[in-house]
Amino acid sequence: MDKFVIEGGRRLSGRVKISGAKNATLALMPLVLMAPGVFRLHNTPNIRDVWTMSRLLGEMGVHCELNGDELFLDSSNITSHEAPYEQVKKMRASINVLGPLVARYGEAKVSLPGGCAFGPRPVDLHLKGLEKLGAEITIENGYILAKTSGLRGAKIHFDISSVGATENVLSAAVLASGTTLLTNAALEPEVTAQARMLVKMGAKIYGIGTNTLEIEGVNELHAVEEENIPDRIEAATFLIAAAMTRGKVLLENVNAYHLSAVISKLEEAGCIIDVTGDTITIEMDSAPKPTDITTATYPGFPTDSQAQWLAFMMLATGTSKITDTIYHTRFHHVPELQRLGAKIEMAENTALVTGGAPLTGATVMSADLRASASLILAALVAEGRSEILRVYHLDRGYEAIEKKLNSLGASILRIKTEEF
Repeated sequence: MDKFVIEGGRRLSGRVKISGAKNATLALMPLVLMAPGVFRLHNTPNIRDVWTMSRLLGEMGVHCELNGDELFLDSSNITSHEAPYEQVKKMRASINVLGPLVARYGEAKVSLPGGCAFGPRPVDLHLKGLEKLGAEITIENGYILAKTSGLRGAKIHFDISSVGATENVLSAAVLASGTTLLTNAALEPEVTAQARMLVKMGAKIYGIGTNTLEIEGVNELHAVEEENIPDRIEAATFLIAAAMTRGKVLLENVNAYHLSAVISKLEEAGCIIDVTGDTITIEMDSAPKPTDITTATYPGFPTDSQAQWLAFMMLATGTSKITDTIYHTRFHHVPELQRLGAKIEMAENTALVTGGAPLTGATVMSADLRASASLILAALVAEGRSEILRVYHLDRGYEAIEKKLNSLGASILRIKTEEF
C-alpha cells in the first residue's frame, strides 16, 4: 500500500495537461459489448478504474490494451454474459455492462455493485427502466439476472435524474424494437459522450444534450474509433489547487463549458480566470472570499468537487456553507481535515466552514476518491509535513496526480508503507 508525504507551503505555477474523463471512459467501454469488432478509445486515462473495467470486460472475452492514451478493445469473441462479484465489487460503474448485455444477447448476470463508501446508491432506477423495455429482472444470491426474448421501446420517466440509470437504459433502448422516450434523463457530459458514441456506432438518438431523449431502435451496431472528453473533475481539482496555493496555472485539454458552475464559483471567490480554446488559466493572489455552494445534478455544482471546495473554503476570510444534495453522507473528509486544524461544523448534509484557522501538517487517512483529493489540497497549504494514507483511492480516478502536482512545484513523495 502507498502513502503520500507532502511538504506544504509551495505555490503552484506552470501548465498541466488534464487526462480523459474517468466517468465517461467507464460509460464508453461497455458499449463494445454491443457490436463485434475492434474499437479504439482515445484520450483514455491510465487509472485503476480503467484497469478494473478492462479486467471485467476481459472476463467476457473482450481483449483490452492501453497504449499511451489509446485504449484498444476487441469484442469479436464474447464468451460470457456474466459480470462476477470479484470484479464488480471494486467499482460501481461495472453495472454499466447490464444494459448492453441484455440488449444484444438477451441475458445478463451482473453482481450488485460496490464502490465508494459514502452512502447507498440503489440500482432500482436501472432495473425499472430495463423492465419497462421488456426485460425480466430477478435478484438471486447478490446477482441481477436479466433476460428477454426481445426488448421493446417504451416511455420511461426517471423519478430522479440518474447518470447510471440513464446510461444503462439508453444503451439498451438503442437495440430495442420501436421508439423509446426517456424523460428527466441525466444531462451530464458523460451521458452526452455515450450517446454520441452510440450514434457513431449506428444508433438513432435525438435530443442529445437535453433531458429528453428519443431513441429509434436499430437491429445492429458496428465498431468505431472515438475521442473521449476531458475530465472535468480532475480539471476542477487542479483549478482549486492553484487557487489554494495562490498560484498561476494553465490547464490544457479542458472543456470550460463542462466546468461552468465551478468556474463561476471560483470567480465569485476572487480567482482570475481566462478561457482560451481548450485551455483555462487561473490566478489567485489573496485569500478567497467565503463562497457557499450547493451540489446539484449537471449543470449544477458537481458533488465530485464538493470535498475539494470545502478544503478551499478553509482558507476563506469568513464562514462558508457547503451543502451536498446528491449524497447526504459524503463528508468523510471532514474529520481528517479537522486533524489538520480546520474549523468545520456539520449539520445533516451541510458543512459550515470557518476559514482562516492555521493549518498544520498531520497524518490523515483517505476514505474515498474525492475525499482523498481534498486531503492533498489541504496538505499543499498546511505548514510542515503531512502524510496521506490509503492513496489507492486516488489511483482509481486521478492519473499520476502527484507527478502532475510536482511538475507545478508541489513536494509530494509516494512511499510504500505497511500502514493502513
